Amino acid sequence: MITGFAPIEGGQLYYEEVGSGPTLVFIHGFSLDLRMWDDQFDLFSDKFRVIRYDLRGFGKSSEVGRESYSHLEDLESLLKYLKIEKASLIGLSMGGRVAVDFAINYPEMTSSIVPVDSILHGFGFKKWDTSAVWIKGAQSGPEAAKAMWLEDPLFAPAQRKKAVAARLNQIVQDYSGWHFVNPNPWRSLAPATIQQLHKIACPTLVIVGEEDLDDFHEIASVLEERIPGAKKEMLPAAGHMSNMENPEAFNQILREFLNSNG
Repeated sequence: MITGFAPIEGGQLYYEEVGSGPTLVFIHGFSLDLRMWDDQFDLFSDKFRVIRYDLRGFGKSSEVGRESYSHLEDLESLLKYLKIEKASLIGLSMGGRVAVDFAINYPEMTSSIVPVDSILHGFGFKKWDTSAVWIKGAQSGPEAAKAMWLEDPLFAPAQRKKAVAARLNQIVQDYSGWHFVNPNPWRSLAPATIQQLHKIACPTLVIVGEEDLDDFHEIASVLEERIPGAKKEMLPAAGHMSNMENPEAFNQILREFLNSNG
């Protein structure tokens, strides 16, 4: 395994790399880090060059500062540093948003995308509300916010699986909690991503855990309907952390897609 730090504007990204072949990049979700892909990282190195990294503000990568930044520009910098011209992007939740947005902004660098239980910029959540977590952070600090975050219904299916819960809780405990107590100067796409999905031309597989929250099922349907040629797969016996909760089924679905489109 190769590890290192790639320079980005105002900081650096920690990354890990294994294997050779067409490039896959795994992008983690909010409050998490690259360890959430442990069940995929080595496995897919049999046929692919596999990259996973910590987004700015998470894991071993640079903290977010006061200056505005772009996760898309960060990813572009990482790929260029690693001399990768084109990659398939697999992202969960916030990482799914990064993958989708990147495909819109950098189509020439995107082979395919797999948004998993994805966030979608511009989508108005109807039921899921996390505002209480940020209020807790403002009142009691990041540790209290993280504890409340882990109790969110989003993670309930994962928390019911002892081994998955142990991994998930450790990753979130290791997270600084910075975003719960600071404004996040992340530069978003304009217009909002949801209005630009028709521009995506690469092969797209949308994955959503069967037990994920209703809003994420609706997002998955929007992605399937508005991205030309997109396919959707529902992962059984899994909630929001679907790649961790049912890795066998997740890996099979992903491999079939990559073998056809990667």
